[in-house]
Amino acid sequence: MQVEDKELKEILDILDETYPDALCALNHNNVFELLVAVTLSAQTKDDYVNMVTPELFRKYGTPDKLANADIKEVEKLIKRIGMYHNKAKNIIGLSKALVDKYDSKVPSTYDELVTLPGVGRKTANVVLAVGFGVPRIAVDTHVFRVSNRIGITDEKDVLKTELKLMERIPKERWIRTHHTLIFHGRNICDAKKPKCDICPLGDLCQKKWS
Repeated sequence: MQVEDKELKEILDILDETYPDALCALNHNNVFELLVAVTLSAQTKDDYVNMVTPELFRKYGTPDKLANADIKEVEKLIKRIGMYHNKAKNIIGLSKALVDKYDSKVPSTYDELVTLPGVGRKTANVVLAVGFGVPRIAVDTHVFRVSNRIGITDEKDVLKTELKLMERIPKERWIRTHHTLIFHGRNICDAKKPKCDICPLGDLCQKKWS
């Protein structure tokens, strides 16, 4: 069940007040590092990605360097995260594409980003929002769970959830809401054991009545 528009605004305001410092948790110094970090974060906690990227970026901090890296060396650097074989292939592949097609620069459009190896809809949306300030809502597991659980949306798949969020939430709040929903999912609205007793959303949450 979806909340009404008035309740939705109240939910968004509460999330803003609860998580004033909600930002991208992946450590990066530029858009290229962000792109690589987000690609590595698929089905992996950000904390684990942040453990491997300092050394990775120290050795291969530009598209040109990573494009020419030995895949075995890259695998050694990121082996503590999930699916590291495939992810090593992807970040080298996307670096080669940046060098060959985009003059070693990360493109700033969705259609260009999703042509890069390992870059899907969620990754492209994060890069656009965080790296370029383009209003987008990236739906990861936290955003999907929390938005449907509390009643911002009532959808069964990720794409429909993203489209409904963009429809219901004012465009100027898209980026901010993406981050606050993630923080709420990590801190309180856990998948298996949500801390409903301390949730600031209280009676606004639709799960309370389900």
